[in-house]
Amino acid sequence: MRIRRRLPIVVAVLAVAVAIAVVVVLRKHAPPEPARLLPGADGFFYVNLQWMRRANLVGELPPVPHDAEYDQFIQATGFQFERDLDQAALAIHYPEPERPGKTRAQTEPRFSEIFVGKIDGERLRNYLRGISKSLENYGATDIFDIPLEGRTLRVAILSVDTVAASNHPDPQVIRGIIERSGKLASPFGGPALLRQFYKDVPFASLGWAIFQAQTQSRVELPGPISWNFLFSRPAVVIASVRYLGAVHFRAEAITASPEDARNATEKLNTFVSLFHTAEGSVPNPAADADVSALLASLRVAQDKNRAVMTATVPLGFIRKVMAETPREVTPQAAPGPAPVPKAPAKRRK
Repeated sequence: MRIRRRLPIVVAVLAVAVAIAVVVVLRKHAPPEPARLLPGADGFFYVNLQWMRRANLVGELPPVPHDAEYDQFIQATGFQFERDLDQAALAIHYPEPERPGKTRAQTEPRFSEIFVGKIDGERLRNYLRGISKSLENYGATDIFDIPLEGRTLRVAILSVDTVAASNHPDPQVIRGIIERSGKLASPFGGPALLRQFYKDVPFASLGWAIFQAQTQSRVELPGPISWNFLFSRPAVVIASVRYLGAVHFRAEAITASPEDARNATEKLNTFVSLFHTAEGSVPNPAADADVSALLASLRVAQDKNRAVMTATVPLGFIRKVMAETPREVTPQAAPGPAPVPKAPAKRRK
């Protein structure tokens, strides 16, 4: 009788334990929460700077050059991207094809971003109020509308350590981020492109990118270039960086067919051969052992419908690149309210 009475309790406890284990496993393989807050888009980037600092990947960084606008931002908010930013997730929205009558701003990509770090919320709110043209209250969250380069940048402080921003013309984009941030983060959540391909990102990656490589005349990543030289049809590119005693880089293109992957692999191998040839033509190739080691580690191979490139990046190479960052920038006068500055390493939008 006692066994019968205890059996439902035991079953219930086991069911709860299994449910918790499933949630833990799913969250372990789900995209980071900042990325899950992003809207649907054509490409996604994520970087965990906190773990990069702990791994000391870049060594002692040189002073980051500050222009007048960035200095004003630091003085007003106390926030420095290179020191206080822990995680960043970015979504890129490709523009529609150029059409007559459209302005340049209407044919350029738009971005949505999530920043996580050490934030003084009150100081940041005061700064945003000073440069915004209008303020919208959505639920319990303020949305600051900031004019920037012919567009409207919408910024919302989601929590004590998280800020969202988007220059997408549709205000519902930033509202959707706010709605998702107010709900319990689900491992099943996130944009469709991430849900489909994040499983291909190597575990414990400190930074990664997932984006669609279009072959039409649209702005693509990483920059305003065409992927026609590599792909004859659209593909999905997944790139990642991990630290396993050394920095391991991996990029793979998921193509429409094995034939497309073979063509891309052959073209990439041609580029690798050109790099090696160029290195051999240098009078003193031993002058930079890190560059030589990087080039020697480059590998390109085909795996069914995927073209895969891997490389091991020496820490010395990374630190040398960071150390050679320009140390001085001539300050320029910034009359009137300054626009929201971008992180030093971010590209202009």
